[in-house]
Amino acid sequence: MIKIDKIRPYIDRIIHWIRPHLFRLAIYCVICAVGYLGIAAAVIYAYKDGLPSFDKLEDVDPAQTTNIFSRDGVELKKFWVQRRDPIAFEQLPRAVIDALIVTEDQRFWGHWGVSVPDIIRVVFRNVYTSGTLKGHGASTLTQQLARNIFLTLDPTWTRKIQEQLTAVLLERTYTKREIITMYFNQMYFGNSAYGIQTAARRFFGKDVERLTLEEGALLVGLLKGPTPYSPIYHPERSLDRRNNVVLYNMRGSGKITAAAYDSIAQRPIVLKEVREETGEAPYFTEDIRKYLEYTYGLSVLYDGATVTTTLDSRLQGIAEDVVSQNLMERIKDRVAANWKRNPPGAAFFAKIKTHQDTLANLVLQGALVALDPHTGHVLAMVGGRDFEESKFNRATQALRQPGSSFKPFIYTAAVDKGHTPTWRLPDTAVSIKMFDGTYWQPENYDRKFLGWMTMREGLAGSRNVVTTQVLEKVGPQTVVDYAMRMGIDSQVQPVLSLGMGTSEVKLLELVSAYGTLANKGIRVTPVSILKIEDKNGNVLEENVQGREQVVLSEESAAVTVNLMRSVLDMRAGENYAVLTGTGRIARTAFGFRRPAAGKTGTTQEYADAWFIGFTPQIVCGVWVGFDSKVSMGSRMSGAAVALPIWAEFMRRAHTMLQLPVEDFVLPEDIPKVEVCGETYQVASIYCSRRYTEVFKPGTEPRRPCPVHTSNPQSLPSPSQPKKPRTKREYQF
Repeated sequence: MIKIDKIRPYIDRIIHWIRPHLFRLAIYCVICAVGYLGIAAAVIYAYKDGLPSFDKLEDVDPAQTTNIFSRDGVELKKFWVQRRDPIAFEQLPRAVIDALIVTEDQRFWGHWGVSVPDIIRVVFRNVYTSGTLKGHGASTLTQQLARNIFLTLDPTWTRKIQEQLTAVLLERTYTKREIITMYFNQMYFGNSAYGIQTAARRFFGKDVERLTLEEGALLVGLLKGPTPYSPIYHPERSLDRRNNVVLYNMRGSGKITAAAYDSIAQRPIVLKEVREETGEAPYFTEDIRKYLEYTYGLSVLYDGATVTTTLDSRLQGIAEDVVSQNLMERIKDRVAANWKRNPPGAAFFAKIKTHQDTLANLVLQGALVALDPHTGHVLAMVGGRDFEESKFNRATQALRQPGSSFKPFIYTAAVDKGHTPTWRLPDTAVSIKMFDGTYWQPENYDRKFLGWMTMREGLAGSRNVVTTQVLEKVGPQTVVDYAMRMGIDSQVQPVLSLGMGTSEVKLLELVSAYGTLANKGIRVTPVSILKIEDKNGNVLEENVQGREQVVLSEESAAVTVNLMRSVLDMRAGENYAVLTGTGRIARTAFGFRRPAAGKTGTTQEYADAWFIGFTPQIVCGVWVGFDSKVSMGSRMSGAAVALPIWAEFMRRAHTMLQLPVEDFVLPEDIPKVEVCGETYQVASIYCSRRYTEVFKPGTEPRRPCPVHTSNPQSLPSPSQPKKPRTKREYQF
């Protein structure tokens, strides 16, 4: 050991030499300080254009999530680029803060944004060439935060100086606690998790307050490299960094004991990974996302906007349950049984082989849309069986043949042109000569002919032959015009097969167009958004309802709706009908008793099944089929497959909303005439077969029944229409 007496002479000699120069040394220090300040001022001036403004410094606003809500206040979905859930300093466990400090910036509590000792260390250790910074740096937490929020990652002198200056400005603007909080809320932890709260939920399924020491240490370890140290993809590296860097530093700094370190280091990584949720109504919210991005851009979509939609979460829950869990399972069993009884032929299997799908991968799909016909509000939407498996929205994107569900547009045009529900047409074999000289023979679903029937019966029973004759009389182009005015936007060809629904349309279009009838001839475009507010509460868009346009007289709409009620209500023999409405099972099998109107639809080979229908309060449409447009099997019609879903949804939806039972109100000027069931003229008291029919004003019968007079015994037997030929030929 060196004795103080031996070195004292040397100390005295140094003091003796320094004492005369103390004043000069003080002057030198002042000059250096002034020089340093001058250099600092020059540097700030030189790089000021790259520094954030004070306003920006005082309003650090990380990218926020955009929230989508239903009209009844339920959160449906969040959209983000950098998903983060901000927290307060008080929510951070002390052990997590300690882990960060000892790992990333041990001098944090003492420096003013920049650590001078670390800068000196880096100067002597790092190598600089061509103005490019290489090797390991010594950035403080504040510098890392400044770089992450305001600057780029360019490894240049310019960026490094800007980073240091910005860090100093941050330290002057915020407290240390605020900087720590901002850091934890801002930084990326991997696996799409921005901020420690999101990371805690993503990796461990818990809030940050409940993190254990080893969990917090693992998350801090991710900051060095979220991908190379990911506990999901590189668990060995992640464990090594947790134990040998973060926890090791905590032991070395006295934050944990050696015994605690030894115990915790033996624990494996236990993750409870929480996958990103699709949210409620995923097909609907994906359409909302596309609209926001197209209309307002990414700045609104991913920056804290609040969107209130028209969707009713209660009806959405019913729709998803009915389509996915309840009726679709029953339908799947029926399809499987059909295929077992009637396996498709070799040609069908050859067609399947051209697709990537195999028979095992064929999934029966379904879609449902419900609207308020008076406002156009989309109340519920299901676009498929499983959004995770397929994001293709069959309610808004799929073009499918509607089958007979297109027929109401033909009958709407006929009513509006003056044809009446009592117009009689022959349901018999016809042969239609086409432009190319070939002949087309429309067939009915049951491949039978029932003879003469009224237009009401033709629609209720979905008679293709009768509908074709109505279409020929009205004109295909006229029908297309009506359909487009009422809400069909897809390209529809004006051909004679319109009655069989050969032109492809979308489910949402059909539902909206049917809503025009339910809304007394007023078309209301569908609307999904009630209000959009940006992160500051400014209203960007607000909709009370969709755009209105009168496209049909109230009287024509009322008569057509009355015709369509027969689809659900007509029974063979009632009002002398020769057949039962194709949608009758909604009443008999599924207990839906409210006044309603609608139409079934089935395409060739049972590839598509439809039912579109409405009450005065809700219009709803259902489609069922395979994406590959193959057959579902024999007898898988709209009445058998789609109608049960519709009836169950409508019954539960009206009950859920506690809607009163409402009937369709006819306009006051609609004539209701008691007609003879044989002559369809005004019935006399002597007509044994009579019922009440509705007519568009000016088209009602005025002549009394010429057959049943006051003295029926003196008249010959009532005349019947001449029996039609078994085959009729039309030329178009």
